[in-house]
Amino acid sequence: MDSKGVLMPLIHEHLMMPWKNLKRGPCCGCCGRFEAISDGYYCKTCDFFVRKNCADEPSEYIKHPSHPKHTLQLLRPERPTNFCNLCGRMCPIFYRCDLCDFDMDLYCSKYPPPEVIDISKTHHHRLTLLKKWIKQCICAKCCKIIGNEFPYNCHECDLSFHVDCVWYPPELELRLEVNHSYHSLHPLKLYAKGQLPDYSDGKCRLCARKIDETFFFHCSPCNFTLDKVCVLRPPQQSLLNLKAHDHQLTLLPKLDSFTCNACGLKGDRSPYVCFQCGFMIHQDCLGLPRLININRHDHRVSRTSVLGVVNSVCGVCRKKVDWSYGGFSCQRCHGYVVHSKCATRKDVWNGKELEGLPEETEDIEPYVVIDENTIQHFSHKEHYLRLNVNGVLCDDNKRCKACTHPICLQSFYGCMDCNFILHQNCAGFLRMKWHVLHNERLTLVTNKDEGFRCYACDRLSNGFKYQHGNKAFDVRCISISEPHIHPSHPNHPLYYFPSDEVQWCTGCNMEQDFVLSCIEDNCGFLLCFGCATLPQMVKHRVHDHPLSLCYGEKASGKYWCDICEKETNPHTWFYTCKDHQASLHTKCVLGDLSSLMRRSTIKIEGTSYEVVLNNSISRPFCSWCKMHCIFPIILKTLGATNEYSCSLECAECRYTDR
Repeated sequence: MDSKGVLMPLIHEHLMMPWKNLKRGPCCGCCGRFEAISDGYYCKTCDFFVRKNCADEPSEYIKHPSHPKHTLQLLRPERPTNFCNLCGRMCPIFYRCDLCDFDMDLYCSKYPPPEVIDISKTHHHRLTLLKKWIKQCICAKCCKIIGNEFPYNCHECDLSFHVDCVWYPPELELRLEVNHSYHSLHPLKLYAKGQLPDYSDGKCRLCARKIDETFFFHCSPCNFTLDKVCVLRPPQQSLLNLKAHDHQLTLLPKLDSFTCNACGLKGDRSPYVCFQCGFMIHQDCLGLPRLININRHDHRVSRTSVLGVVNSVCGVCRKKVDWSYGGFSCQRCHGYVVHSKCATRKDVWNGKELEGLPEETEDIEPYVVIDENTIQHFSHKEHYLRLNVNGVLCDDNKRCKACTHPICLQSFYGCMDCNFILHQNCAGFLRMKWHVLHNERLTLVTNKDEGFRCYACDRLSNGFKYQHGNKAFDVRCISISEPHIHPSHPNHPLYYFPSDEVQWCTGCNMEQDFVLSCIEDNCGFLLCFGCATLPQMVKHRVHDHPLSLCYGEKASGKYWCDICEKETNPHTWFYTCKDHQASLHTKCVLGDLSSLMRRSTIKIEGTSYEVVLNNSISRPFCSWCKMHCIFPIILKTLGATNEYSCSLECAECRYTDR
């Protein structure tokens, strides 16, 4: 294949580069039908890939037997929203008839699935292509869910099948026995699912995928197994991939333990090797990117063949890194390294290769310095803000516009002409940041027209937020970065590790989706984002002195909350006064509306409310739970005289009861 770029105006608007890596899918021409792809074209700017068979010589206009009435035109919209009328899959590139609203993807233009098939080996009845989607339908052949595609259906047995599980085009039809270039000693025989011998490890020799196909090929004397993908589209025998290695690489199709030089992890079969220098690499690692952003670090990280940093730990998994193997490192932060597999995890990397793209250099500073005590913040450009170093004593009337918390013994910036206030720390939040719970860069949004739910802690807020797409984080949760040191666990830092297991927060003793963990052996300390961002000191009407956060006590006897007058659990976190004569539930002290600015207006489930302080002499009744409102911030229904909701829970119950 030519090493120069290729222009294919019918397929893509940019220059396409030849691509010989094993995997760069899914293909935009065949809608990702093929997983192992060894030959195609790739546009790095758009992350657009099309395999060679789909890209070769497409015609702009065709006549097709599936739609004989009109001529079809090849189209490629900016955003793929069309579905193929023959297979039901979304098609980024397709042939279309505007008169009939008919679309057909490139693969179906070459291999249209027949309306009816009669294959006794697959099923004893005729199967009909059902041209509609079926919800939660399981394929009777492979026992997997049939997704966004049309199935074949047996009306007599009421069974459904993936198209690819029961039908192959004649051009791709498999034989009962094949001679394969990677196993020249004996022919490989066709086996059906469930016939895999007990002595086999159950994986394909070349790609290591588990054999769960409807059929596969096997050589009994050699214990050599290939899945149907590797039989139809085997990986290249040799390749020159300068991204992976400077010399030619050759596939070694045998079972043998090795350590991959690119990622430092063990492998057990079929690596690509360089006989010139002994370099060995997983097939999956051939396509490792060169330059990327990860959500654990503010700078780009680049791939290197030898990390060379002794006694270092991975910036993602926090485990030791073998410096003699490859990985990712930051050129600006000496010593920051990441395992190759950790850096390219789906929850860490957004999948975008940045090699050849200029680094984003936009101004992300939040304010302009006027003098040593005065700034102009981008969220309040009309006036200057003056620094107040001494703070004030927990005044509910003075709240930070960013985090919505009162100014409490903290330095803050106050507007010289109006009541706009920002904590000094909150004023310094950058206009764009990365966060461990999202692998796209988030933008600071300062308009507070609507409330939002923080993705990390699930609090309702109308302060500043960091947002990307439909995910938003409040500024308190966005401030948590790794390593995180919390006063409740000062001796060990905390890190975020995604887990499928049930996780219970040490602070609130509740099950949580996202927690920060201590990595020390046998520690078991877990902290949710809600508890990690609880204020260390608050003021409440039940006590003259500020209340401080207590991280639980090993105590006997009963404790009682002075606010709700119910029993408290001293082992979970609570607020206490200076003389430690009280233990107050954190929820009773703060409520679930503590992140809303007072006197603001917020809409919940279509009803508009005013956010008010519950500081009158007589506490109002909640219109829904019929109890006195005990929380410090409550909601008053706009347009109603005495209609209050004491909590978000009660406001949502109102909507449920309607």
